[in-house]
Amino acid sequence: MHQIIAMERSNMAISQDEREFFVELGKRITRLRKENHITQVQLAETLGISQSAMTAYELGQRRVPASMLPTLGEIFKVPVDELVGQPAARRKRGPAPKLQQHLERISQLPKPKQRLVMEVLESMLAQAGR
Repeated sequence: MHQIIAMERSNMAISQDEREFFVELGKRITRLRKENHITQVQLAETLGISQSAMTAYELGQRRVPASMLPTLGEIFKVPVDELVGQPAARRKRGPAPKLQQHLERISQLPKPKQRLVMEVLESMLAQAGR
């Protein structure tokens, strides 16, 4: 029995590269959470975990489960590859992530506010086209 526990503990050890990956992932999660004006408590509740677990993920002290990545991507409206730090060249081409986030936020506004945003954009684009 002691041998099995010792083997499990050795399998849990992570390399320096893995440690750095999870620290950087935690930093990206923290940055995205703050950019989206979400508290650590709110994110933890949404994910169904404790705030202390969320803190450990953000500090890179615990591994973020792979099964949690798609949910985090949905919450932050970013692709999983961006969340895990894949280079931009490997991502699908499309609007800049910040622009995409703004478009998605605009689409969630009530229709009258969407029309107002569109009028402002159309006016600015018309002026820029002069």
